[in-house]
Amino acid sequence: MRQIPVDTSGAVVMVAKSPQVKIRDRRTGEVATDAETGAKLMTVDVMFAANEEVEILSITVPEPGITGELAMGTPVALTGLIARPWENDFNGQKRHGIAFRAVAVTSLADAAARPKAA
Repeated sequence: MRQIPVDTSGAVVMVAKSPQVKIRDRRTGEVATDAETGAKLMTVDVMFAANEEVEILSITVPEPGITGELAMGTPVALTGLIARPWENDFNGQKRHGIAFRAVAVTSLADAAARPKAA
């Protein structure tokens, strides 16, 4: 499947909703895991502001990639953000969208609070 790198250098990114465990199957409660590492996957909703537009994106990230306190409003850095187009049939209805995944979501609040070295 095609993966499109997303440039976040000109964006302001803040947590809109704290990390939640990603559920693979809602009927069974099965937790989603990374196919390569087996790490539990989390979703973090972020406010992504760029080019005078703001969107809420739901980002999937492996649990070890979540760094720092990610409360609502916390500024964050997204490492390795990619977008993947998807499409499926559900009960005869075609659905499509874009899924976002990052290697890491890192709080920038700790860095902003630290005094700078002289």
